[in-house]
Amino acid sequence: MVMETMNLTAPSRRRGGLLAAAVALTAVSAALLAAHVSFDGDTFRHCRHLGPSARMYVTAWAGPLCSVAALVTCAGVVRRRGRAWPVMVCAVLGLLLLCVQVTALYWVYAPDPSGGYDCSGLAGIEQ
Repeated sequence: MVMETMNLTAPSRRRGGLLAAAVALTAVSAALLAAHVSFDGDTFRHCRHLGPSARMYVTAWAGPLCSVAALVTCAGVVRRRGRAWPVMVCAVLGLLLLCVQVTALYWVYAPDPSGGYDCSGLAGIEQ
């Protein structure tokens, strides 16, 4: 009769991997939000409204996707492991980031804030 040894370390590695993935996705989501904010200067050049750049669209869509992935991963960790404080902190940060990123995504598709007059406030002067 052959006795099989139980591998007790495999489940904990998976749990640790899910927690690390949740933290990494939350960090990537925060970095994408910071990148999106830093690309905000792409919309105007020499008082001309160019519209959002391609990198603004990419960061505006990738940020919420990473936040949702982080929240789903946190839910998986909570289901397997229980309510650990790092998971809860990661989930709260992911939810906060998701709210801000959805607002940034809305602003990407918002109309020209200067009303179509290129530089804001110069419409009355140019007459």
